[in-house]
Amino acid sequence: MMKKLAVSALCFLIGASTAAYANRTAVSLEGPESVAAGTEITITVNVVHRGNSAFHYTNWVVIKAGSEEIARWDFKSSDRPESENFTREFKYTVDKTVEITAQGNCSLHGSEGPAVLKITVE
Repeated sequence: MMKKLAVSALCFLIGASTAAYANRTAVSLEGPESVAAGTEITITVNVVHRGNSAFHYTNWVVIKAGSEEIARWDFKSSDRPESENFTREFKYTVDKTVEITAQGNCSLHGSEGPAVLKITVE
């Protein structure tokens, strides 16, 4: 009985500490808040994640304008991002006020959720 209790306690501690150190991929967006209609802009996506090994890495980053996917980067264990934290830039022509969303995903722990950048046409 004591051995089972010790094993259970050890499993609980390992599980609890793993959850505490779990790291989901988080993203942030940089770009202008307002532009003239028809302006081509550069948007920067900053990706933050603790882990970049064959088993634990950011496996995708997606950018949407409204509901339309406008940029995507897919990674795999043999072709991972260059580091844990990385940046991507892309060009986008703003024709009307738009909400840009970005989201990344960790191969083990998932996503912190979307980042949002609202760009208003003046």
